[in-house]
Amino acid sequence: MNDLEKYFNKNDDRLIDKWSHYFDVYDLFFNKYRNKEIVILEIGVFQGGSLQMWKNYFGPKAKIFGIDINPNCKKLEEENIEIFIGSQSDRTFLKKVKEQIPPIDILIDDGGHTMKQQIVSFEELFDHVKETGIYLCEDTHTSYQIMYGGGHRRRGTFIEYSKNFIDYLNAYFSEQSSLKVNNFTRSVKAVHYYDSIVVIEKESREKPTRHTTGNATISNYTQEPTGFKMTKWKIKRAILKAINKVLRFYRMGSFIWR
Repeated sequence: MNDLEKYFNKNDDRLIDKWSHYFDVYDLFFNKYRNKEIVILEIGVFQGGSLQMWKNYFGPKAKIFGIDINPNCKKLEEENIEIFIGSQSDRTFLKKVKEQIPPIDILIDDGGHTMKQQIVSFEELFDHVKETGIYLCEDTHTSYQIMYGGGHRRRGTFIEYSKNFIDYLNAYFSEQSSLKVNNFTRSVKAVHYYDSIVVIEKESREKPTRHTTGNATISNYTQEPTGFKMTKWKIKRAILKAINKVLRFYRMGSFIWR
């Protein structure tokens, strides 16, 4: 049991509402930031209990900010905790928040959980997370619940939206104009999916380079044909490439010549 879970289980102060399996995910990605001068932003203050939990976990050097739409949450401010009142789906409000807080080390989206809220928050705040920071969106199970605008493979859900991150992460290898290298490609190390949580690890990244070491011990490993067979093989490969290029354009399955 990690320190976050211990704090949660012993908590008799402000209310905290968390799924039990979240604590291992938190500790896995947040542990390295403990007792350092960091900036944390949590969307969704609720009763203020989680802000106190972060304060206890990260230590006195952490500066913690919260966002909530309920104006009563403002009274939950205390030393090293500042709260902004506004909607996480309001782009103008989020832009103003960015102007008032330093670049973020850890951003936790535990807000209203609707599709628009999660997507707008990501689009407006992701670039304000530091080069080596963490963006964590939780309660993503709402992407499957109708009251939040969710549904399995439903267009416009945060999970369907986030599936594009996988493509962006691999864009350095794309051969098509439909997938180009973007800021996400250049600034993200990894995307992690857990039950109800998506974690994005940021890290500046250039196009990967491939290297080899050691000595070949098997001669003619690829067994490439020679003479007439080589010509035949080249023609076959050209035909296969042409067919699959057309199939790829229409996003159809690949064709294999057996």
